[in-house]
Amino acid sequence: MGRDIGQAPLEPGLYVVATPIGNLGDITARALDTLRRADVIAAEDTRHTRALLNHFGISAKLVAVHEHNERRAGEQVAEWIRAGQSVALVSDAGTPAVSDPGAAVVAAVRASGAAVVPVPGASALTAALSASGLGYDGVVFAGFLPAKGAARKARLAALAAGPWAIALFEAPHRVKATLADLHLALGERDVVIAREVTKRFETFARMPLAQAVAWIEADADRARGEFVLLVEGRDPQPQGAGADPRAVLAALLSELPVKQAAALAAKITGARKNELYAMALEMKDL
Repeated sequence: MGRDIGQAPLEPGLYVVATPIGNLGDITARALDTLRRADVIAAEDTRHTRALLNHFGISAKLVAVHEHNERRAGEQVAEWIRAGQSVALVSDAGTPAVSDPGAAVVAAVRASGAAVVPVPGASALTAALSASGLGYDGVVFAGFLPAKGAARKARLAALAAGPWAIALFEAPHRVKATLADLHLALGERDVVIAREVTKRFETFARMPLAQAVAWIEADADRARGEFVLLVEGRDPQPQGAGADPRAVLAALLSELPVKQAAALAAKITGARKNELYAMALEMKDL
């Protein structure tokens, strides 16, 4: 079960298989061959993957690997591979373990000494970057930001301190809040809003961050679908200059105690922790 008649089995190991993020034509010949020949397919959602397999006429043994059972599933997958089986790992869309379940499975298999083989293909991140038109020397991929609170502010402060372009994923119900927070943390940079990449209503729009929330609000359809947000890098600082320690502290002190804020600001800016601690105390007294 799990492979078509006449197909040789794969070598034992974990095959990390990218699947389409929207357009089914984006699946690769190698991905289809791997899915046909694998003994087991470990899927984020077996119902979703079954529909994909049915479309391509593939029958397979499916097991669920999602965020709630990932560690236990990783151990089971490693056992199957030790027993001589091949396992294909897929997420609901795109490349597994990139802000999707799968990393713990890959880690478990690697720790067991078994082979892990990437089968590359569709990725919302690289697709959005390739069509964004942004120029950049480097890109920081931030995945999904923390939903709220101190962790969110700390992540934004760290991103603001770096010179690189920023790429992140966002869900429709949080996209307006995230664009507003990005503007507050990053200032006057351009953002490319990539929505529903490779799907029917694919949209790319570039604008200053200050205009992004209004652009979303101007049409209810613009808040629907899956988003990749790409923010241009900040202008290079003069030689020897880094992130403004006072600005970083101001962002952190609204959510963190003075000692923690100073320690994190030191990591972000490279400034001395004792100097930042004194500055933070002074700011708290204002």
